[in-house]
Amino acid sequence: MMVVSSCKEGKGGMDPGKYVRYTPEQVEALERLYHECPKPSSMRRQQLIRECPILSNIEPKQIKVWFQNRRCREKQRKESFRLQAVNRKLTAMNKLLMEENDRLQKQVSQLVYENSYFRQQTQNAAITTTDTSCDSVVTSSRHHLTPQHPPRDASPAGLLSIAEETLAEFLSKATGTAVEWVQMPGMKPGPDSIGIVAISHGCAGVAARACGLVGIEPAKVVEFLKDQPSWSRDCRSVDVVSVLTTGNNGTVELLYMQLYAPTTLAPARDLWLMRYTSVLEDGSLVVCERSLNNTQGGPTMPSVQPFVRAEMLPSGYLIRPCDDGGSVIHIVYHMDLEPWSIPEVIRPLYESSTMLAQRTTMTALRHLRQIAHEGSHSIATGWGRRPAALRALSQRLGRGFSEAINGFADEGWSAASNDGADDVTILVKNYGFTNEFSMCNAVLCAKASMLLQNVSPAMLLRFLREHRSEWGDSNMDAFSAAALRANSCNFSVPHIGPFGGQVILPLAHSLDNEELLEVLKLENIGYYRDALVPRELLLLQLCTGLDENAVGTWSELIFAPIDASLADDAPLLPSGFRIIPIDSIMDTCSPSNRTLDLASTLEVGPTGTRVCGDPSGRYSATRSVMTIAFQFAFESHLQENVASMARHYVRSIISSVQRVALALSPSRIASLGGLCAPPGSPEVLMLARWICESYRGHSGVELLKPTTEGNEPLLKSLWHHSDAVVCCSVKDAPIFMFANQAGLDMLETTSVALQEITPEQIFDDNGKKTLCNEFPQIIQKGFACVQGGLCVSSMGRPVSYEKAVAWKVLNDEDDTHCICFMFVNWSFI
Repeated sequence: MMVVSSCKEGKGGMDPGKYVRYTPEQVEALERLYHECPKPSSMRRQQLIRECPILSNIEPKQIKVWFQNRRCREKQRKESFRLQAVNRKLTAMNKLLMEENDRLQKQVSQLVYENSYFRQQTQNAAITTTDTSCDSVVTSSRHHLTPQHPPRDASPAGLLSIAEETLAEFLSKATGTAVEWVQMPGMKPGPDSIGIVAISHGCAGVAARACGLVGIEPAKVVEFLKDQPSWSRDCRSVDVVSVLTTGNNGTVELLYMQLYAPTTLAPARDLWLMRYTSVLEDGSLVVCERSLNNTQGGPTMPSVQPFVRAEMLPSGYLIRPCDDGGSVIHIVYHMDLEPWSIPEVIRPLYESSTMLAQRTTMTALRHLRQIAHEGSHSIATGWGRRPAALRALSQRLGRGFSEAINGFADEGWSAASNDGADDVTILVKNYGFTNEFSMCNAVLCAKASMLLQNVSPAMLLRFLREHRSEWGDSNMDAFSAAALRANSCNFSVPHIGPFGGQVILPLAHSLDNEELLEVLKLENIGYYRDALVPRELLLLQLCTGLDENAVGTWSELIFAPIDASLADDAPLLPSGFRIIPIDSIMDTCSPSNRTLDLASTLEVGPTGTRVCGDPSGRYSATRSVMTIAFQFAFESHLQENVASMARHYVRSIISSVQRVALALSPSRIASLGGLCAPPGSPEVLMLARWICESYRGHSGVELLKPTTEGNEPLLKSLWHHSDAVVCCSVKDAPIFMFANQAGLDMLETTSVALQEITPEQIFDDNGKKTLCNEFPQIIQKGFACVQGGLCVSSMGRPVSYEKAVAWKVLNDEDDTHCICFMFVNWSFI
């Protein structure tokens, strides 16, 4: 088979009408190179001709045209698939919105009718105050609205009666007007959203509803959603007590569910539920649930210590099949979590429908979308080549951390003696690790909760993640690792100095990047006295809630020591932080405009220049509760000593977190202005002027719109420039020293962590070769324009850019200060 390629370049002396016919062998060779490098340089194309004699009759410019056409076809194919997916989702969204519009119209009609009715009754009451017919009408109306239910019990007929009533109430919430729904703050339906999310307003308890489209058949959706512990980390267990088959091909199940407590300040919840699964006349599948207790006429269910009994009002899932094999899903959760039983300071956590939406309906939709995405891609992305195994790892980390916070007695946890203070709780359980290298037979957990004022949970978590040396102790990390892998677990740890550094190695991320799984490598840890510890310590780390724009999201940083094998049966002792917002005040500026240039502010006074996303320094005031839990394996006869060490360590972490939170508070950020000069660098105002003056001197055009108002507006314009502007030093080992907001977003880092990234870490192989070729030219001539290509963010995500402009930045003495790169029209792939 011959492949014809059109060559229609208007320059280079080539015939615009000339066609080149490629043989299958030539196409195979070109395709092989394309998958290795979609944008080969001229040198690489000439090398290909030399390496492949079958291409010797093809001119380099013709090969260039072939690659251009191939990239164009690939782009068109991807765009076609994307548009088809968007069209399917918009069609489903349109259907959902039409149903929502019909529901609202019915609600308006009902309200108009009720308004007319009560107006008429008011007029009648004004005419005659002695006539009691109005009361009789209202009473009869109430009896009509609240029909008398037949007696119900635990018999099959009684349970079926409850099930049918639950089904009707659930459907009225999912598609009707039984609950007044309002749009979830910050959530707007669209082709890139997870769906339509709503929360309750003015109803008993808290309720959340979500509607979305997933590419999974309805029967599979039911299977995944019923397995709630697999997708909800708040669910500890679901036990099926009994199953009853109904006459309409449905099932009625009696369930016992246990939910974790999110903090150490409140007991866990449990529920006795009835779950009814049935098929509607239109072929839709329904799974509805509700609590069973005496008030509903159901069977009496025993209480379980130490849980507090919560109540689930009619909730569930409505799954409708789509023409393309997918499903449209309506999810409703309506809960009464008994907030009276917890301290008032954290009661908002149990009265927030927004929190319920984030932890249930939205989590369920994201879980289904993640599974559908993994199944539709032959080469797994996001969660890697072993998506199920990596998701299981993140699930083990999250659930293990919740287990440590709750410390259930049925798992062997018992309280240890305290030192008279109640700020840190110590729990111990006997546990013999099956690892052949460990002699430890017990685990100790030190945990505490604290209230944080006026600090963003996402910002605080990002700082704790990127600056472990500000709060962590290398001695304790080494102790934890040694306890899992050494033959002896000596609690006495010699001081081995601070961290040599940390390297974050991305391992996987969920579809929407709301959850990151990574390996943290701590370098230069040192040696233990009785247990040899490698100079590099590996931690498996889970990060969630890094997006400041998300409402009601928990921010978690959970980690556990691992070895390089990352075996599935290796013991994990998760430790870390959980930060839950209690309330917040929406501000007038986007929190994403804030940066973390705060390393120097933790110990020294404010020296930065006042430039930030909000010049006035007005940010949202928030309260949040942070829960800290650290686990250690040890030999049981060392319990008192290890408990004392762990208690002291957690208290030191609390002190460090308070210090960091103070530095990150809005008033502190406002006084610093959000941008600080890196060590050894000029003030950022001066650097911004040098960047713009050098660009104008080399290219003859202005980088930014001219201003006569001084350097501060110039820096502000550079900071908000749409293209990514990044500066690197001209030392023997260049490192990045400054980036504007777009540059930080592209590299997915902060201004402080930016200084730990080198240019070689972000460019691909082709970019590195080009950089090596162009760097001397930039130093000599002062300016260069590099062709478009790919780079990689600090999180491992590929980034494409149309072109990269590089120029030499000169200071006031005309000496070379740094090299500035500008990535034009960049985007994540």
